[in-house]
Order: sequence, then structure tokens, then C-alpha cells
Amino acid sequence: MWNKFKNSIASFFLVYCREFKLVLHDQGIILFFAFLPMAYPIIYSLIYNPELVREVKMVVVDHDRSQISRELVRKLDACQEIYVRGYAADMNEAKRAMHSHECFGILEIPEGFGRKTGIGEQANAVLYSDMSLLLRYRGFLVASTNVMQEMSAELQLQKINEVAPLAATISSGDLMSVNNIAMGNTSSGFDSFIMPGVVILILQQCIILAVGMAGGAKRANPRLIGYVGVNQGESVLGSMLGQMLCYFTIIILPAIFLVHYVPLIFSFPMAGNFWEILAFLTPMILASICVGFCLQSVCSERESVFVLWVITSVAFLFLSGLTWPRYAMHGMWRFMSDCVPATWGVEGFIKMNANGSSLAQVRPEYISLWIQTGVYLVLAYVVQRWIVYPQLWRGPKEAVDDFGSRAPGGNQLRADKGGTASR
Repeated sequence: MWNKFKNSIASFFLVYCREFKLVLHDQGIILFFAFLPMAYPIIYSLIYNPELVREVKMVVVDHDRSQISRELVRKLDACQEIYVRGYAADMNEAKRAMHSHECFGILEIPEGFGRKTGIGEQANAVLYSDMSLLLRYRGFLVASTNVMQEMSAELQLQKINEVAPLAATISSGDLMSVNNIAMGNTSSGFDSFIMPGVVILILQQCIILAVGMAGGAKRANPRLIGYVGVNQGESVLGSMLGQMLCYFTIIILPAIFLVHYVPLIFSFPMAGNFWEILAFLTPMILASICVGFCLQSVCSERESVFVLWVITSVAFLFLSGLTWPRYAMHGMWRFMSDCVPATWGVEGFIKMNANGSSLAQVRPEYISLWIQTGVYLVLAYVVQRWIVYPQLWRGPKEAVDDFGSRAPGGNQLRADKGGTASR
């Protein structure tokens, strides 16, 4: 019994060391494991910087030409989000300015704006925005809303003072002030909002693609790429665990760079405990590796992984809840979202890294990731045992011969009719 246990451990580490050596000889797998996790977040973060758009040009079409309309324009120009470039004679002139990118917003103040505000009626001003960049629209919306609320409060105080002069000594300023505090995103920037979730999606995608490419490389000519696919120990499960440990060892440094140094470089929220975040991401990494094992059954060639990249990248982004909240999804899409490891990884990581939650406070997401790890490990075993390995042993004999020549001790491997390996 003890000898069998020692042999299993020795076979496990033999598979680990052999897989580590084989991965290091495959430039494509190293590209997914090392380069992409480090290059992608840098590129994405630079694209979304600066996080806030300030002093966006606006043109005003003032049909009223009253004191209150000029006061509205003056207050908007004083906001950091808006720069009033000037007045236009009519909407046609303002549209020409927008089409030539001399401005990105138009404020149209209708005739009678000042009269309506003077008698206490509702007065409307129309804001047009160029939607080529949503950050500009957001800046226009925030600035105009804040200015309108401030001017409404001032007009209310004037009316109160006219009716009851002593009331002005009781209340002054905004009667119902609104303080907008963005929890977990103090800068209220788009980059700080989306990138903490995107880095988790990048981590999952790189793992799945690297393991999937390893599945395609197993069927390729080892003399061309240096990767020998038939890397099997005494049992399929032991071989899988050895390869999982190899992949986990390689991805751990890029994962630390993603979740710690990328937020540090770009000043993203970093309120969580680093070691608790690593503990939380461990089951997500393992689940992603198991998903990659499952996808090896459809990766007949190394290039097949790029098709998976195109199909899954956008799908995982939408299912994660970053672009559309999960609670608003249809039940079918929410179920599919629950099956993606990055969904729970994004939710838990944002809670921990942006809002300072502890590992105990993200217990539902943590448990869900471990459940996914167990489920995908069973599925991966089924796929590897009855699909992947039989296909490998029925493959070119040169792969087996080449693998046997590299095996320690000169032990040769052969395939029997049952599709299992024997020494």
C-alpha cells in the first residue's frame, strides 16, 4: 500500500515536471500564460485613460436672451465638465459646429424660459450631445443636473422670501442637498469602474486559451513545436492533477501582477487584503484550468483555440454582469452566467478590492467557485479519460515514439486496444 502511494506521488511529480518542461518549449502557450496577462490590462487601461473627460466644448442656442438664461450658461461654463465655446445664432449653425467637431454638445434654451421661471412654472432647456463617446454625455448630464438643482433651490428661496421675508433667515441654500459619493470608485472614473472586472476576465480567458492550445498541441507534430502531447502517468486523474499544478505554478505570477500591480500602477481602488484576494482567486484559477481541459476535446488543432477566443470573449464579458446587471437578465442567461467561473470571480474581486470586503463577506461567491471547481474537475476527467487520451493514443505513432524516447529511464509506452497506456 505504501509503495503504491509512493509510486503515485512520484508519477504525479513526474507529470508535473514533464509538463512544465514541455510548456516552456511551446512559445504559443507561454504567450497566453505570460505575455497576454501582462500586456492586455496595460493596453486596456491606457485606452480608458484619462478616466474623466473635462472641459468638453458646448455651443449655446439662446432663444430667450434673458437674465436667467445667461445665468444658466454662466454656471454651466463654471463646471469642470463643460466649456461653453460660444453662442450660435440658430440650431443649423450649432449643428454645423457639431458636425465639424468644433463642439460636442448643444444647449438650446427656448423662448419664454426666463418668464416661466419668474412666475413659478416649469421651464425646460434641451441638451443635445454627441454620443460617439459616452463619457462626454455623462459629463454633460452630471453638470446640467447639478446646475439645474442649484438654480431651482435658489429660485425656491426667492419665492419663500417674497411670501415670508423672515423665512429666509430660517432656511438658506439647497433645501435638499444631494452629495454623490461613489463607493469603491472615489474618482468616479470609467477605468476604475470597469477594469477591476476586466482583469479577472483576462485572467480566466488566458488560462482557458493556454490550456486549450495545449490540447491542440497534443495532436500536433512534436518535432515542429517541441510539445509532446502524450504526457500520462499511472492514472488519468493523477496526470490531470500534475498538469493542473504545472499550469497553476506558471499562472500565479501573472495573476499577482493582474490583481495587485495593475491597480497599483493605474491607481485603481485597492481596499482589500492581498492574501485574502489570492485565496479567493485560487478556486477560480483551478476552475478555469478544468474548463480548459474540457475544451481540449474540441481543439483538434492549435489554431482552434483562436476560434474559441472569438466566441467566448464577448459572451463572457456580457455574462459577467459588467455591462448589464445579472439581476436584470433572463433566467436562462443568468443560469449560463452562473456556470462561468469569472462571473463569481468578478463579483467577489470587486467587493474585496474596491469595497474592502473580507473573505468571509464574499462567502457565497467563494463557495460557488469551489463547487464549480469540483464540477468541472469531474467533467474534465470524463473528457480526458474517454475522449482526449484515446484520441492521442490513436494518433501518429511518432508522437508516442518521441515521448517514449524522452521518458526517464528509457521506458517505452505503447497503446493497447482499450486506449490506455501500459509500460
